[in-house]
Amino acid sequence: MYAIIESCGRQYKVSEGDTIFFEKLDANEGDKVSFDKVVLVSDEKDVKIGTPYVKGAKVEGTVISQGKGKKILVYKYKAKKNYRRTQGHRQPYTKVEIKSIKAE
Repeated sequence: MYAIIESCGRQYKVSEGDTIFFEKLDANEGDKVSFDKVVLVSDEKDVKIGTPYVKGAKVEGTVISQGKGKKILVYKYKAKKNYRRTQGHRQPYTKVEIKSIKAE
């Protein structure tokens, strides 16, 4: 069984037992989180597609950790003007383990 959920402006395909990296969520380590915006739920027999979301469907998980991703370098440059700027960025994330997918 799997589901496609919408969170943080993106869509994620999740199954029970998966570990997913979301954009930073307002939750502490060990907290339970639930996602109500379920776009699609599929099991072996049938597929339920929402318009836009599946009614009564819910995906629940547990926050494992909060962290930051790998550093990327942003380099700004203008030719012949002696303008150069280097800036680093680390995107924060929340690591969530999916516990259950419920659909009516």
